[in-house]
Amino acid sequence: MATAGKVIKCKAAVAWEPKKPLVIEEIEVTPPQANEVRIKIVATSVCHTDLYHLLEDEAGFPTVLGHEGAGIVESVGPGVTEFQPGDKVIPLFISQCRECRFCKSPKTNQCENAWSGRDPQMMASADSRFTCKGKKVLQFVGTSTFSEYTVVNQIAVAKIDPTAPLDKVCLLGCGICTGYGAAVNTAKVEPGSTCAVFGLGAVGLAAVMGCKAAGAKRIFAVDINPDKFEKAKVFGATDFVNPKDHDKPISQVLAEMTNGGVDYSLECIGKVDIMRSALESCIPSWGVSVIVGWTDLEDFSARPVQLIAGRTWKGSLFGGFKSKDGVPQMVKDYLDKKVKVDEFITHNMTLDQVNDAIELMKQSKCIRTVLSVSPQ
Repeated sequence: MATAGKVIKCKAAVAWEPKKPLVIEEIEVTPPQANEVRIKIVATSVCHTDLYHLLEDEAGFPTVLGHEGAGIVESVGPGVTEFQPGDKVIPLFISQCRECRFCKSPKTNQCENAWSGRDPQMMASADSRFTCKGKKVLQFVGTSTFSEYTVVNQIAVAKIDPTAPLDKVCLLGCGICTGYGAAVNTAKVEPGSTCAVFGLGAVGLAAVMGCKAAGAKRIFAVDINPDKFEKAKVFGATDFVNPKDHDKPISQVLAEMTNGGVDYSLECIGKVDIMRSALESCIPSWGVSVIVGWTDLEDFSARPVQLIAGRTWKGSLFGGFKSKDGVPQMVKDYLDKKVKVDEFITHNMTLDQVNDAIELMKQSKCIRTVLSVSPQ
């Protein structure tokens, strides 16, 4: 492409400081360095993790947020052989180098090279190819998809089917894989089992979909917003429980409805008190509870006896998918109509409307808003 090897000036939504609206700016994106890929972002969606960094973190600014996107390779740096200009790709916030001990182990989807040269406590990295008004702009979780162009290490890029619609499959960069995989890969839901999913945002609805795909007999959708129940039914929920309708703990309600507790529970909100409720909703002898919702603000707690009898409490990041392997397969499953994606999209906007999309998510008035970033 004509832009290869040159600095690209393009539009991006810059978060200059925490808790403030994003600003549409012209930024400079330098060419990819060794083992890097420069991607033209076609579509991206807004995820709660973007809001978490914007509203809860104090460090890591200015930055370009966004990590649920899809685009087309514009150019590649030295040493890149897996990708070429024109490839359809999804940037990944979890890398897969395929060489480290983590990547070679079936026990984890983490990669030891994921945070090479970065502070693992910070979601935004100074190892960035962005500048704006003469200032370095940090890259968010290695992706930064709220920009017309971004530069990503090749170990954090998945090549996908060239027929895939980018304005749909961008959602597979985070939320859908996170929830679906938490049920299928992490909880390992079994046919005929009972499940409870706490929180019916995109991740929770994807977890419901994963429970159904795994053959669960009853799937309890738990949320304080009854408007979400009809949507949950689309993804496979069989029962709906609103904690506000009961004067006893939700764990007790579910235990009474299931003869002692569910086999599997998934917390998809990121609140420590709900994590405990989800654990206590499992049957004591063999229940498995998975923490899916992201937070790093508070400690969580439980009494040892809640685990001693046989419960398992575990976490799930990106649904346990090894990213470069899992995302292309999920795209294929979508094209083969094995998983739903379109049903998660409630709004379509442009990058210029990113603050409106953020406001919709803050007010829980959307599941996913897809932003059109660049023409294909």
